[in-house]
Amino acid sequence: MPSEEELFASVDALLNEEPHLPPPAERARLREAAGITQARLATALKTTTQSVKNWENGRSEPKSPRLDAYQRLLNGWAAKYPAPGAVPAAATVPAAPAAPTASEVETAEAPQPVDVPGAGPARPATRPAAASRRPAPQKAARPAADPRFPHGPLAVLDGDGSAYGTGGIVLDCPATSVVELVEWTLRESGLGAPRLHRNGKDSDPLIVLTAAAAVKLGLPERLEGHEQRRSLRLPEDHPVVKQVVKAKWRLTQRGFGPWARIYRKVQGRERQCVQLAILSWDALDERSWPGVSEMEPADIARVLGVYAQRVITPRGSTAVSGLELMTALRPPTRAVQDPQTGNWVPGHNPGSLGTEPMDPAPPEATAEHPVVVDSGWSGGFLNEEAYQWVRPVDLLTDEECVLPFAVGLDLNTAFLAAAARLVVGLSAPDHFRAPTFNPKIPGSWLVDLSHVEVDPRLPSPFTPDGTRPTGPAWYQTHTVAYAQELGHNVQPLEAYLRRETGAYLDPWHDRLKTAYVDTLADLGVTKDLDDRALLAAMEQHKEADPAMVAVLAAIKATVKGGIGKLRERPQGKKYQEGERWPALQRPTWRPDIRAAVISKARINMHRKLRNMATMTGLYPLAVLSDCVVYPSPGDSPLDFLPYAASGKPQPGGFRLGPTPGLAKLEGVQSMLWAVDLMEQGHNPARHIKGGDAVLDEGE
Repeated sequence: MPSEEELFASVDALLNEEPHLPPPAERARLREAAGITQARLATALKTTTQSVKNWENGRSEPKSPRLDAYQRLLNGWAAKYPAPGAVPAAATVPAAPAAPTASEVETAEAPQPVDVPGAGPARPATRPAAASRRPAPQKAARPAADPRFPHGPLAVLDGDGSAYGTGGIVLDCPATSVVELVEWTLRESGLGAPRLHRNGKDSDPLIVLTAAAAVKLGLPERLEGHEQRRSLRLPEDHPVVKQVVKAKWRLTQRGFGPWARIYRKVQGRERQCVQLAILSWDALDERSWPGVSEMEPADIARVLGVYAQRVITPRGSTAVSGLELMTALRPPTRAVQDPQTGNWVPGHNPGSLGTEPMDPAPPEATAEHPVVVDSGWSGGFLNEEAYQWVRPVDLLTDEECVLPFAVGLDLNTAFLAAAARLVVGLSAPDHFRAPTFNPKIPGSWLVDLSHVEVDPRLPSPFTPDGTRPTGPAWYQTHTVAYAQELGHNVQPLEAYLRRETGAYLDPWHDRLKTAYVDTLADLGVTKDLDDRALLAAMEQHKEADPAMVAVLAAIKATVKGGIGKLRERPQGKKYQEGERWPALQRPTWRPDIRAAVISKARINMHRKLRNMATMTGLYPLAVLSDCVVYPSPGDSPLDFLPYAASGKPQPGGFRLGPTPGLAKLEGVQSMLWAVDLMEQGHNPARHIKGGDAVLDEGE
């Protein structure tokens, strides 16, 4: 018979180490509510010991109110926090019939779990994170609350069979081949994530392979070839690809590359698909996931887990994930009841882009698109791109040249801010001649804006390079509406407009904004900071936590890449002009929506530039997308930004803050440095931070 101290130690280990039991604060509350103090537990355990002795001697077991209360408490915990793999009693109660979701009635690639003959237990063994090579820090994403996915959305598999999940858990994976890994993931791992919309689909489990795990499963450690590794694929005659096909699994058209999706056709309601990401094949781009590939498996799981929790389970590059997030939050179909048969069938989901791809209007397309090549279109194209503008050096004043500093301001996720409450077209474009301009109708307008006068010390709001238009050109609705806002008459010659409209990107904006703000807050940059404290926090935030810094970079890349994917260009040397490339088969190939976002972002920038000139008399030296450089008497934005007498920022100009659309310090250089670059024809905004900034074109 163990001692009381040993029994207490066992109880504490059970309560404090098992991941499926309530968190410490909840356990303390339950203990207090039940009146179970350490002394009362001791009494209960002594009574238990005496009861066992009485039973062994044939005497009846005495009653123990304390023991009964403790047992009821444990039973309550067991019901509320079932062990992994256990089915709560409440789960056996039949639910009231309800309309199925669209994903439950669709017959597309919606996989179902595999029934593996002779498989082991329903869930693999887990062990605490202390067994990892380096434990993940405390700020880890918690495992999914959905009982179907007790171990979270993903795991990082190392060469020793350890699969590091979110929340610090480690699973034992016995797989020695890719086929076994897929079947283990679907049958035993407990990985996955619930749908983000009631009409959507659950996220497929993601397994990230380290180099050692890839080699163990029969994959090459590196992909070699003339192209970038992200573009390479295993050949169809590779042994691993043959094993996958022989086991009646399928690969998507992307093949077996850095992001491989392995699936079977739907046979029921549950999806039957696993996503693989291979680290040594450059699955995690250094620009989008800085430093993540070099982290330990537990830390990689933490980074990807936080991203999955706040954004979406990664399904490819951050650009692919950004596009997938749009569809996940605006599913193309929903379940509708057929009035004739009474069956539930997939129907169009209002506000979505539907299931079929849609050709753009000729001026919205690219030069190689079939609607342009086949029709012989020569009427010009939309040129709604981000700013690349430098003020002519001869327009600099002596007062500006003697200022000591050039200070760069960067707008936080400018494209994301532009996507807020943005009305876009949802139906096919219709052609109109000499229409009356309506700023509420999204579309493309052929209009002459060359007569609009703009201060030469500011870029033109109508062209990416800031030069004045020379004649009629195609513009998105926001650009034409801004000309009206400036007090000019606009008379469109033609237009391609859409009758059905909606704020398609609203849920996408809301989720990414929350993810961005929450991640910045984890790094110490919060909304309650004043401007001086904000600048100090932003200067230090990248030193706080490399994992969260990587998550922040991935969120920003998701915004840019997702917008860019709306107009994905053809790739590969074999492509010929006029052919349809794979991206055109997506309903989300919508260059008009991309143009609307970038047009609004550029107009927002120009409006701030104009207001700054009115309030302060300051004019920018250069603009590169969402970065603007101003001459300044000091080395801080506080030296030239407009503030009211109360100390609050003046509305309409640039304001410092941690939310999308507000500004942060990009960099500081000498005014002499900036003028020298301008004289050489270079853009100071590209280099103000140090190095060479990448133009934010949404590509």
